[in-house]
Amino acid sequence: MSRTERRAPRAGVEWEFDRVSFDRDFSRGVVTRLLVDRAEHGGWELDRVRIGNDGVRRVILRRKIIRAVRTA
Repeated sequence: MSRTERRAPRAGVEWEFDRVSFDRDFSRGVVTRLLVDRAEHGGWELDRVRIGNDGVRRVILRRKIIRAVRTA
């Protein structure tokens, strides 16, 4: 499951965040491969990883929102 949200930490830069969680049944190599695929094909970069006591990996990915400026 993933959840996407947007926020602007400073003026002029907007980031889109995506929260993803991986069950403890996924090996480290599988999780790495899945995250690399998202980075290569979706433009996401790793923001934060937390591993809970239950073994679930909670990952937050981010990517810049690029606004197109209309030229006259």
